[in-house]
Amino acid sequence: MKDFRGKTAVVTGAASGMGLALAHRFAAEGANVVLADVEAVALDAAVIELTALGHNAIGIVCDVTQRDDVFALADQARQHFGAIQIICNNAGVESGSRFTNIPQSTWDWVMGVNFYGVLYGCQAFLPLLREAGEGHIVNTGSMASLQGTQPTASPYIAAKHAVLGLSESIHHELKRAGEPIGVSVLLPGLVRTNMAYSERNRPHGVPDTAADPEREEQRRWAIEGTAQGKDPAFVADLVLDAIRTDRFFVPTHPDLALAATERRMRWLERDADTPVHTLEAELVHQAAASAPVTHPTTL
Repeated sequence: MKDFRGKTAVVTGAASGMGLALAHRFAAEGANVVLADVEAVALDAAVIELTALGHNAIGIVCDVTQRDDVFALADQARQHFGAIQIICNNAGVESGSRFTNIPQSTWDWVMGVNFYGVLYGCQAFLPLLREAGEGHIVNTGSMASLQGTQPTASPYIAAKHAVLGLSESIHHELKRAGEPIGVSVLLPGLVRTNMAYSERNRPHGVPDTAADPEREEQRRWAIEGTAQGKDPAFVADLVLDAIRTDRFFVPTHPDLALAATERRMRWLERDADTPVHTLEAELVHQAAASAPVTHPTTL
């Protein structure tokens, strides 16, 4: 897909951060945009911002953990704009603790948004892309799709590994069938979003993790790193280029993505555990070297 004019893109988690940047980028290319998010007030503001610029955009409140919500999103998008060519399953949250301290409600929420939201998006929208005769699926994974070293983040890591596996499977299935539908998996490292503050959207029954010292240490690292991360607009540019070139992997930090993959390969080759070493410090160092320190945008 080279030309986005007149096409329709649906973006979840679109009220802010990378999702909002994607919505703006698609709209600037002449596409109709459907913004979906669980935060109604922020969503309304995002739609007003886009329509004030003369773009065709609507907002639909959607909880991607609810399959019925996602299918209703697909129906409303089709009713409003007709054919749908692009779905960006982008909504994401992060929470956790040491593994044995994580309640089931936290697992349900994090897996529900990060994995099941992507699964439901693929289930609901792939038939619509087929109806349109062409299309592209963009699923937001993470650097955590490639490595599992970050402490207190096992629900997030598990979900993001699952997103990569699901995306790869769908990609190969569509290619074998010769269907004109591409799949990309976005692998963001540190980006200027409020991912570190995603617990602001915790559903009732999901506990606050602020009292966990190890968790708070990781959160402080995330706040520092995202404040120096890539601009969401940069990420949106990468995604549109990946759609145009039909590229599967879309890492925001390619060298670190390769390093994570190579470390896993060395671990496999040696058949032994490697020394504890993470990419987090390298991400922060690279971010500081390439971007000014700013306050993060919202997720």
